[in-house]
Amino acid sequence: MSETPTAIVERKYTKCRFGQLHYIHGEPVVPTDKTPLVLLHQNPSSSLEYSNLVAEMARDRVVIAFDTPGNGMSDRPPEPQSIDGYAQAFAEGLASLGHGPDGDGPVDVFGFHSGTYYAAELAASRPDLVRRLVLCGVPFRTGEERTSRLHDAINAPPLDEDGESTFAQLRGLWRMVVTGRDPSVPLDRAGAVFAEMVKPMQRATWPYIAVWGYPAAERLPAIAVPTLVIAVKDTTYPYTISAAKLIPNAKLVLADDLTYSVFEVGVDRFATELRDFLG
Repeated sequence: MSETPTAIVERKYTKCRFGQLHYIHGEPVVPTDKTPLVLLHQNPSSSLEYSNLVAEMARDRVVIAFDTPGNGMSDRPPEPQSIDGYAQAFAEGLASLGHGPDGDGPVDVFGFHSGTYYAAELAASRPDLVRRLVLCGVPFRTGEERTSRLHDAINAPPLDEDGESTFAQLRGLWRMVVTGRDPSVPLDRAGAVFAEMVKPMQRATWPYIAVWGYPAAERLPAIAVPTLVIAVKDTTYPYTISAAKLIPNAKLVLADDLTYSVFEVGVDRFATELRDFLG
């Protein structure tokens, strides 16, 4: 006999300034009064990377995992945006769904890698919309490194007829997502995540222009909502710790046991941390 499902997970759309905003929606079979949880993914991925976490967290609360505009199945902006532009788009999407001070109340927000900056700006600029904030893998850079990364994002090779620059980028992405995955992750699953990362094509660098142009050193101290920062043992580890020190009264958790494929192998760990912090 199959287990009785505890959550309903569906794909849906809402609206923002750029058009349609796609998201995965999860909710418990038995409604609760817990604050809804919003998940903002890394670039150039999509909400698919959160599908396992959505299914778990939706057992006891509403979960909304957005596709960033230009990623997944969300409509793309007409040109590169700032972090503030993306954050406002998410705020508009949430307002369309009835969340916020003029609707059902605030939400909790979780961001991973580039998604941490969308989440941070949303919390800093809209404390009336964000109740609690969780950041994991903050891409915090300063000085020459940030300037260099911004230059590279702005001057990324365009799409070309022979596809050489595109193939080079895809090979690197394949090595990171598929070849370098945790051995427990099925090849089909890794391939599906890879396919989502390919979708933005030459526009994949647009969110990086936003990330490396974001004045994080000034904006992170403006966060006034309760914040949990989780440092996983990937390339962002030391930068996440540095970023946590800038956020007033942030709680830092060192998840040294998680490296890559964190939302494939670390769902139970994330669920525990999130439930402990969010209530």
